[in-house]
Amino acid sequence: MGMTQHAEPAVSTPPAPGPGQVKDGRTTERPFVLRLLARPDVGVFLGAVAVWVFFLIAAPPVREGSAMANILYQSSTIGIMALPVALLMIGGEFDLSSGVAVITSALTASMFAFQLTLNVWAGVFVALLVSLAIGFLNGWLVVKTGLPSFLITLGTFLILQGVNLAVTKLVTGNVATDDISDMDGFAQAKKVFASSFEVAGVQFKITIVYWLVFAALATWVLLRTKYGNWIFAVGGNKESARAVGVPVNFTKISLFMLVGFGSWFVGMHNLFSFNTVQSGEGVGQELIYISAAVIGGCLLTGGAGSAIGPVFGAFMFGMVQQGIVYANWNPDWFKAFLGVMLLGAVLINLWVSRTATRR
Repeated sequence: MGMTQHAEPAVSTPPAPGPGQVKDGRTTERPFVLRLLARPDVGVFLGAVAVWVFFLIAAPPVREGSAMANILYQSSTIGIMALPVALLMIGGEFDLSSGVAVITSALTASMFAFQLTLNVWAGVFVALLVSLAIGFLNGWLVVKTGLPSFLITLGTFLILQGVNLAVTKLVTGNVATDDISDMDGFAQAKKVFASSFEVAGVQFKITIVYWLVFAALATWVLLRTKYGNWIFAVGGNKESARAVGVPVNFTKISLFMLVGFGSWFVGMHNLFSFNTVQSGEGVGQELIYISAAVIGGCLLTGGAGSAIGPVFGAFMFGMVQQGIVYANWNPDWFKAFLGVMLLGAVLINLWVSRTATRR
């Protein structure tokens, strides 16, 4: 009698569970902490808190209300510009001319009003037009030529730097503009752009309020409007965005003009705070604005970021800049400290994001 062989049933090894699965095949949600850490603005918030606590310990004067008012003021002048720079970076571009453009707007307003003996508001309005025109030109050249915004805005940076100095010397015979504090409209303009208000006996600059309002507005635009969706889309993949009907050219040009608006606003604050403008200032500030945005979670490649992150990034810069003074340290170390902070924040954000994503 022959023996009948029965084949053993084939046994397949089930695949290893994925990062979002348990062994029975059901999906599970990542822990809340990991999902929270995956957000770049959370990392910069924790970094800002750490820097603040550090200087509270290292520099006791920071604990005073007047010191915090100075820190917030310094942060606000950086933060107001860091917001449009961040939006532009989310849209896949960045602007190297933003620092000197601030001075260009202030010089335009001051010299136009003073030389023609006009109300200072006329100079303010002309400066706004010039700032928006610079932003438009940058954006138009980027979308029409296809050249990297690095090259376009580097050229604009050099042009504005030379024009600021040459025109100021030509018109005023000096490297600074004339004092405009006695001109018509100055008092009203100062109230709008450079006034102070008192809280619990401490004087705070109005720019702090503008900074927070602009941050809230930028957050709403990014998260709640069609224009915000366009910004993320063109920064992620402009060709795909164009294929689904996103007005890529309009979005990019308008973002550059938004940077121009920020340059105008900060320029007006500088003008009405100090009554005069030094034509050689502003060089290097563009790197501060970009760094605040990068520390806040914006990628140089575009398509990712927020408006809240750069707020904390600007606060970190303001905290360090004033904290070094209150700690009686050598201020020459300021830029080195910022460089270390920038590299550290970027590396930590990268590590946290990768860790949270893997798990």
